[in-house]
Amino acid sequence: MTEYKLALVGFGGVNRALAQLIAERNEGWKTELGFSLKIVGVTDLFLGSLVGREGLDAGVLARLPSVKGALAQLPGGTVEALNEAVIKDSGADIIAEATFTNPVDGEPATSFCRWALEAGKHVVTTNKGPIALHGAELKALALRNKVAFEYEGSVMSGTPVIRLAKQTLAGSAINGFEGILNGTSNFVLTCMEGGLGFAEAVRQAQELGYAEADPSADVEGYDVRLKVVILANELLDAKLQVSDVSCQGISALTLDDIAKARQEGARWKLIGAATRQADGSVSARVEPRLLRNDHPLAAISGATNAVSFTSPLLGAVTVSGPGAGRMETAYALLSDIISLHSTVATH
Repeated sequence: MTEYKLALVGFGGVNRALAQLIAERNEGWKTELGFSLKIVGVTDLFLGSLVGREGLDAGVLARLPSVKGALAQLPGGTVEALNEAVIKDSGADIIAEATFTNPVDGEPATSFCRWALEAGKHVVTTNKGPIALHGAELKALALRNKVAFEYEGSVMSGTPVIRLAKQTLAGSAINGFEGILNGTSNFVLTCMEGGLGFAEAVRQAQELGYAEADPSADVEGYDVRLKVVILANELLDAKLQVSDVSCQGISALTLDDIAKARQEGARWKLIGAATRQADGSVSARVEPRLLRNDHPLAAISGATNAVSFTSPLLGAVTVSGPGAGRMETAYALLSDIISLHSTVATH
């Protein structure tokens, strides 16, 4: 039975939820999955850092108060975020990177991933920035160093779209996709269908924790654009940069637009899509689209995400599920570890 040593980079909701899963389910995983996880390091810009090569108590970490420098309360902890030291020198086999997404240059998460891969450590991440902006470089680095680089949670949280498309739909010749890839914007549109104005719907999304204080990444489509780049490059072998994807959000939609759509038997959705053209090139865009009620994505309401893959063999194959949530996204990290374990076990 394999035991993987894990260092957690970023200790907000996602890696904290992973610590909770480890505390509650690690014993069962030995039988069910053929491995167990031992946390040997944690680092966070706000909470500080802690290394424990013999293993840290996952339950204690999961219950740690969210106050500045909290890791210094534990024996051996410090208020400083010793990111490079925890990544390189904690004895970890796997780095679980779950820091904030920087849509401009992917930092500091890209450096965290790079340090880990260069040091011969596997990386699992939920972060869109490094994948959308530096994915090819990081994948090549992982290959050179013979380690895994997994990022299932970067697109639809715990709903396994990348792996499903690459493995389960292998050989189906996927030639495009369209998806509802941002739960916040879909929630806002659902609220508008219930009669709330755009500003009021955004405010409700903020109150429920779906939207940030600045909601523009969600409602203007910037978050979806990163996910479209990731999916297009992964599944359509595109070489897209973020600037290649045209992007329009939902902030210009009015209650009149919503009402008119209803009368026409349709619904407005913020759609991220990419299509392989006849010449082999890939075009991609993010835009509000009017979908007829019989479209496979039209019925997706609230904060749910969905993506519909198209192929000449199967037509449209649609998968839906949670696109956010701390426990759901932590599960994506676990699914990445399961995937790398199966790869390591066969080599």
